[in-house]
Amino acid sequence: MSYIDVKYLNLISPMLPLFKKKGDNLWNFRCPYCGDSQKSRTKARGFVFRRKADLFFKCHNCSVGATLANLIKYVDSKTYDDYILERYRDGATVPRSPVPKPEFKFDAPVFKKNVFKSLQSISQLASTHPARRLVDERKLSEYSDDLFLCPSFYKFTNTLVENKFPSLGGDHPRLMIPFRNEEGEIFAYQGRAFGDEKPKYITIKLDEDADKIYGLDKVTHDKPVLVVEGPIDSMFLDNCIAVAGADFSKPLSIGGRLMLNGELTVIFDNEPRNKEICKQIEKTISQGRNIVIWPDSMRHKDINDMIIADYTKEEIQQIITDNTFQTASASLRFAEWRKINA
Repeated sequence: MSYIDVKYLNLISPMLPLFKKKGDNLWNFRCPYCGDSQKSRTKARGFVFRRKADLFFKCHNCSVGATLANLIKYVDSKTYDDYILERYRDGATVPRSPVPKPEFKFDAPVFKKNVFKSLQSISQLASTHPARRLVDERKLSEYSDDLFLCPSFYKFTNTLVENKFPSLGGDHPRLMIPFRNEEGEIFAYQGRAFGDEKPKYITIKLDEDADKIYGLDKVTHDKPVLVVEGPIDSMFLDNCIAVAGADFSKPLSIGGRLMLNGELTVIFDNEPRNKEICKQIEKTISQGRNIVIWPDSMRHKDINDMIIADYTKEEIQQIITDNTFQTASASLRFAEWRKINA
């Protein structure tokens, strides 16, 4: 770490709310990427810390990690230019290595590879079992080794997250979908109701600092990434993640690297009458991300419905490619899609 790093961190500090030095080589402030907590303006979960000879940034709300140089560039491009020039004059290099984990301590999360060791996978069930039939009907048989039956969802969850459900009244079985990190460890899971239980999907995080992103163990950041909402939809697409009800507009970090807008293609459900989806689409377009706006001839709500209707994976991928838009063209197509399908 050079005096230049500290100098330029202090120069951008007025643009970092609640900025303060927490200790030797440790600074804390509200995250500029996600804006930090919207419920509490006193929460600050962005940290700059020292690792070997360099400074790095990590947010424990949105999980974005960055080198100090990339943080400065994100906050103020003019200051970034000055920083790079001064580093160059001083003979220092800007680190390009992946962002390491912070050295300061937090309570260890409970996620691990065998979280579901007490549960049966769907592939182990008899073909006549109701859970197996639901998976087969939705054409998910190919993925049944990593889908599980949980006979008592509330009771099971309470063994992992203490008192998550204070009452076990109304406990019921659910289809379990594990969220695995890059190492294959389960850090969250989603329970899908078999019947009319509400809500239909319940997502449980075992690591509170992790984003609810499904597919991290399968996706690679060296080629374009597709982003959908539901884990089940993502299973039918190549190099696809699901954000499981989270805000599509938040920065996404995969493999410790912040993904750029041009590397992501966001795919919303085909619901032009859904006000919340339309609001999210407008927000995504304004951020300059690639976005899929379904053709007017498409009458199915989501990817899984298309598969059930006998669309092939290749056909759906081609439809996505042919109907991907950005910026001005996305705005025009969105207005047209919304009007025609109103």
